[in-house]
Amino acid sequence: MSLLLIVPFVLMLLAIALLPLIAPHWWEWNLHKALVALTLGVPVAGYLLLQGEAGWHSIQHTLLEYVEFIVLLGSLYTIAGGIVLRGDLQATPVVNGCFLGLGAVLASVMGTTGASMLLIRPLLQTNAERRYVAHTVVFFIFLVSNIGGCLTPLGDPPLFLGYLRGVPFTWTLSLWPAWLAMVVILLVVYGVWDTIMHARESPQALQLERTHIEPLRLQGKRNVLFLGLVVAAVALVPFPWRTLLMLAATGGSLLLGETSARQANQFTYAPIIEVAVLFLGIFLTMIPTLQFLDQHGASLGINTPARFFWTTGILSSFLDNAPTYVTFFEAARAQTSSTLGGTLVAGVPERWLQAISLGAVFMGANSYIGNGPNFMVKAVAEEAGVAMPSFFGYMVYSGLILIPLFVGLTLVVF
Repeated sequence: MSLLLIVPFVLMLLAIALLPLIAPHWWEWNLHKALVALTLGVPVAGYLLLQGEAGWHSIQHTLLEYVEFIVLLGSLYTIAGGIVLRGDLQATPVVNGCFLGLGAVLASVMGTTGASMLLIRPLLQTNAERRYVAHTVVFFIFLVSNIGGCLTPLGDPPLFLGYLRGVPFTWTLSLWPAWLAMVVILLVVYGVWDTIMHARESPQALQLERTHIEPLRLQGKRNVLFLGLVVAAVALVPFPWRTLLMLAATGGSLLLGETSARQANQFTYAPIIEVAVLFLGIFLTMIPTLQFLDQHGASLGINTPARFFWTTGILSSFLDNAPTYVTFFEAARAQTSSTLGGTLVAGVPERWLQAISLGAVFMGANSYIGNGPNFMVKAVAEEAGVAMPSFFGYMVYSGLILIPLFVGLTLVVF
């Protein structure tokens, strides 16, 4: 296989990473994203079709996987968009820490996008009287938009793609020690940080904070049931019935859910349309790359858990973590014959799969472009008047806080 066939995949990832920075106004239109995706993806599909039955089989398999992937993300996004957590608590370090801890748990149940969109607005409302809020949003991105989602295939898109490739639904629960360690350490660090920043607030701000209190209440409770239906479908129902059940749950949410809840969330379909058009290009251009890895994966020199963790993680920091996960998943599976025993999960050595999974999910938090919810949370916070760090300013946070933790995780686990 010619390496030239991998070029469209590389260009697709570079477009996602760089065009928001180089041409932000042009890139914000989903029509332009679709143009890029089709310009790179259609020629690859056409070339594969010319290869006969094998090429058609590859495209068919990929498109079926793409449909199920988008149906899951669309279901979680749409149903979660009809759930609103209203209220305004006193913005103490303990209350903020509870928001972050709750989000880290919910991220694995309703996805990092769903949990982020459910909790970011009440968290910002709670902190509306405070001056120093940016650090809270940064830790929210760390914990809720990324690290919290590693316990189920529902949590983060990379893990669902692993599930579609044969990783058992419950296998990701085995990642709980790393999840728990990261969550606890980050909550402790945040608690100390927020305590210091809380002490710097003016007496007037603290007085407003104590008087502007409104009990939390959940609006859109019916959608919680539909969300549970999606979870049950993914965990228990085989394809294609689980896809149909997820679509039915989404339809039920739209028909029976409260319109006012979606209005309060400022719900639109633009983000999920963006994901759909970009991933169509990713899935199509990824086919030759996966075939190449199947043929040459053993020659890449990535053959230890630590190398898989850092290589997957570093690329997931700046490229979308879902295709990055798949790339190294296939590279690991291609090397199975050269490994010296050990437990295999979906044809991948379990220790390697742990490293790939944690690298993709955890290090998606290293930059604003590492995972989809990151930029969404940033946009909501800025809309609420929070002065968020710049692209590189955010990476100062992640470099000082997350990278040392990842080094420690490597030394202890890998």
